[in-house]
Order: sequence, then C-alpha cells, then structure tokens
Amino acid sequence: MSTPSTRPAPSSSPARRRQTIVATTIGNGLEFFDFTVYGFLALVIGKLFFPTFSSYGQLLLTVASFGVGFIMRPLGGIVIGAYADRAGRKKAMTLTIFLMALGCALIAFTPTYASIGVAAPIVIVLARLIQGFSAGGEVGASTTLLVEHATPANRGYMASWQFASQGLGVMLGAVVVGLLTFTLSTESMQSWGWRVPFVIGMLIAPVGMYIRRHLEESLHVSPEQAAAPRESSLKIVCTQHGKTVLAAILTLVGGTTAAYVVTFYMPTYAVRELGFTPSVALFGAALTGLISFAFAPFVGKLSDVVGRKTLIVWSRIALAVLIYPGFLWLNASPTPTVLFVVLGVFSFGLVVQTVPGITMLPEMFPKAVRASGMSLVYSVGVALFGGFAPFISTWLLNATGSKLAPAWYLVAMTVVSLLGLIWLRDHTGRDIDAADAHAASA
Repeated sequence: MSTPSTRPAPSSSPARRRQTIVATTIGNGLEFFDFTVYGFLALVIGKLFFPTFSSYGQLLLTVASFGVGFIMRPLGGIVIGAYADRAGRKKAMTLTIFLMALGCALIAFTPTYASIGVAAPIVIVLARLIQGFSAGGEVGASTTLLVEHATPANRGYMASWQFASQGLGVMLGAVVVGLLTFTLSTESMQSWGWRVPFVIGMLIAPVGMYIRRHLEESLHVSPEQAAAPRESSLKIVCTQHGKTVLAAILTLVGGTTAAYVVTFYMPTYAVRELGFTPSVALFGAALTGLISFAFAPFVGKLSDVVGRKTLIVWSRIALAVLIYPGFLWLNASPTPTVLFVVLGVFSFGLVVQTVPGITMLPEMFPKAVRASGMSLVYSVGVALFGGFAPFISTWLLNATGSKLAPAWYLVAMTVVSLLGLIWLRDHTGRDIDAADAHAASA
C-alpha cells in the first residue's frame, strides 16, 4: 500500500499558523452559516412548505428535514474524507464550499408549496441532503488541517478554531434571521424575507475560494503515490481502528446532542412553549454562537495544559447537573434575562466539553487516514445523535406533555457519552505522527 508522505507541515511558523486559522475559520464559519440558518427559520419554512399539516406537524416535518441533512453526513464524511486523504485537505475543503453553496441556491430559489405543490418540499429535502454531504466532509478536512499545522504543545488551541468557527456561523445566522424577523412584517418575512439568508449563503463560493486558495497543504502526495493502488481509507479505519471508532462515536453523543438542543432547538422551544418573540429567541441563539466563538480558543489552550479527558469529564458532569434546574427555572420564570442566563451557562459548558472532544478525534488516527477517521466518527455521531436531537426533543415534548422532557433527554445522552472515554487514549502533548502513536484497535 502506498501512503502519503508524513513530511511535517510548516507548523513552526507562527505567521503560517495564523493564516491557516483565519482561512479555516472564515471558510468553515460560512459553511455553518449556510447549514444552520435553516434551523432558525423552522417555523416559517414549515408554514410555506408543509401547509397541509397542523402547526405541530409543520414543525415536526421541518425539524425532520433539518435532520435529513445529517443523513448524508456519514456518506459525505466517507467520500470527502477519503478524497482529503488522497488528494489533500485543501482540495477537499474547496469541494465542500461549492456543494454547500449549491444547497443554499436550491433553497433560496425554490417556489413554495402554494406554487408547485409537493415538488417544493422534495427540492428542499434534496438541498438539505447536498448540504449534509458537504458538511460531513468539511469538518473532517478542516479540523485535520488545523491539527496538522500545530505542534504537540498547541494542538488543542489550533483545533479549537474549528468549533469557534461553528460558533461564528451560528452567531451570524441567528443575527441575520433575528434582524429580518424584527424589521420585517410577518407577510414580508413569509413572502421573501426568509430567502435572504440563503442568498447571502451563496456568497460562500467566491468568498471561500478566495480565502482558501492561499492555504498551505498539510498532506504531501507525490504523483507516483497518487497514481499507485491504495487500500480504501474506510477499510483501514474500520478494520485497524474499529474499537477507537466505536468509542469515539459514543463519546461524541453528549456533545452533539447538547449542541443541537441548546443551539438549534432552544429558539423554537422558547417561541412555541414559553411564548418568547422570535427575535428574543434568535438573539439568544446568537449569544450561544458568540460564547462558542469567544471562549473556544481559551478552552483549547487549557486542554493543552490539563489534558482533553479531564476537561470533557468534568464539564459533562457539571452540565448534567445543571440541565434540569436550568429548564425548570426557565419554565418557572420565562423572561428574556432568564433565557439568556440559562443559554449562557449551557453554552459555556458546551464549549468546555466540545473543544477538547473535537481535538481528540483527529489525534486518534494516523496521518494517512486521519481525515477519513475524523470525518467518519464526527459525521456518524452527529447524524445519529445531533441532527435529530431537535426532532426527538419535539416528539418527546408532545408525547409526554412535559415541557421538561428535552432536559431529561439531554441529561441521559450526556451521562451515556462518558462511557466512551474509558476506551480512548489521551494524546495531549504527544507526537501523533510517531510510528507507535496509533496501535490497531479493531
């Protein structure tokens, strides 16, 4: 089997690392703006594309179509991850940009159900599938690039910008939708206003291409190596690192469930169940994005000092303890101040557990299959437990009649996810490209 060169990336240059951080953060932030803004428009899209159902049915189908995007993430992670391991991280990240922009264009210009009938929701689902395929490959390629431009002493800090960029995308998406909701009438919002964020999202193609064309590739493949037969990256990951994959997916359950309940379900929950205006709920979501963007780099540096596992364990225990009282307080005193405090506490706990978690994923795999392993674990974990978290929360609330049902679901997933950490090795401060760094675990 011919493997790519493990010649180190130019990680010794602080200027090069800064350039990598800026290019990756902006590009990935634009990707997550495109992918997540759909969730903030769930109530509007439900009325326009699923009008034959009840308000509950509209919401359920809209959050389900939000979750549909996650079905394609494992496939996107496998295909684009393998491409990143063969052709390079930079080329893979360019591909994901165009796919995400295509999905945005389909949503932006698709006529509603009133104009073309059942074809309208079909096109929307197709667009979400394309976006999901793109997102599945983006996270693995971009995180791997950041890690490979780092030194053993600052990998947590470098990888933290992946999650910071997600926060940036969420913040921008929530602010744009919040401003539109606040400034436009209901009629204007339903007529054309909801399309504006997706038109903005189409700008990802030219902007992303411009930003990323100067990135330094971290995978060096000679023409001879590229042409030589090579065993499937997916096969190598699953056969040689199978136990690591399963343990990592289990570990990812808590973080992804918390991320999608807190960031994407809570605005809908605040409006439908607690009576907040959409503007207040969306600015609450913007707060979660701001906290992620602002604190992720500091948590990354902390993880380089104290270790990844330590931060994950204690932050998840703290979050599990605080989730139920937070929901209870919010339901007892549904005011904007309480909403922002609860979201702020949950978001900070989310940052502390997610940054070291997302750093651990690429650290677990050798360089030749790093993007594939990272993409597979992240996309499967997010698809199974993250993307459908809003759907499950909505269903549980309706099935039980309890407004606290989402809290119990979140607590359960957080506790279960701690089990996966038992089988994972903490590579903090170690050379992940050393010959003995990754023993087979199948």
